[in-house]
Amino acid sequence: MTLTQDEISAVVLSIKVATWATLLSCPFAIAIGWVLARKKFPGKPIVDALIHLPLVLPPVVPGYLLLLLFGNQGVIGHWLNELGISFMFNWKGAALASAVMSFPLMVRSIRLSMGLIDPRLEGAASTLGAAPLAVFFSVTLPLALPGIFAGLILGFSRCLGEFGATITFVGNIAGETRTLPLAIYTASHVPDGEAEALRLIVLSIVISLSALFFSDLLTRRVESRLGLRANDA
Repeated sequence: MTLTQDEISAVVLSIKVATWATLLSCPFAIAIGWVLARKKFPGKPIVDALIHLPLVLPPVVPGYLLLLLFGNQGVIGHWLNELGISFMFNWKGAALASAVMSFPLMVRSIRLSMGLIDPRLEGAASTLGAAPLAVFFSVTLPLALPGIFAGLILGFSRCLGEFGATITFVGNIAGETRTLPLAIYTASHVPDGEAEALRLIVLSIVISLSALFFSDLLTRRVESRLGLRANDA
C-alpha cells in the first residue's frame, strides 16, 4: 500500500497531535482522577458531570466552545494572541481539541484504578512516617499504573479518531489540522477519492489496533510485576 505525501502528512500529524494531547493531559487526569476517587467535597457530582460532559455532548459543541474561549478574539485567546500564542488553524489547536474530547476517558480509567486501591496500604505507609506526597508517589501511583496506562492508550486512541471538535475549532487545513479522520472525510467528498479514503481507513484501523495491543501488553506486564495478575492466560 503506497501512500501519497498528503496521506503521510495526515498520519504523521495525527500521531503528533494525539501524542501531545495525551502527554499534556496526563498529569491533570491523574490529579483529577485521584481527587474524585479519594476526596469528598461539596459539589463533587457536579464536577464529575462537567468533566464527563464531552462524552455525551455532540462534538461540535465543545469545538464551538473552544472557538469562543481560545479563538483569536476569544475570552482567553485574545490575551494569548497578544503574547504570540495562537491555537487557531494550527496543530496546537487540534491537540487542544483532542485533549478536551479524550480527557474524560483518561480520568474515568484512572479514577476507577485508584478507587480499587486498598486505603489500608496508604494508611500503613502514613503510619510509618511517609508524608502524603511520598505516599502518593510510592504507593498510590505505582498501584494505579495499570489503570493509568489503560487511560493513556484510550485517550490516545480517542485523539486519533477525533473529528467534530477539531473541524469546528481549527478547520480542515492540509498539513496543519487535517488529521486522519479529516483526511478520510476530505477524500470521501472528492471525485475518485474512494481509494484514498479506503487506504486511510485501513491505516487508522491498524494504528488503533496496535495502540490497543500495546496497551494490553503493557498493562499485563505492570500487573504481573505488581503481583496483581495470577497468570497471563
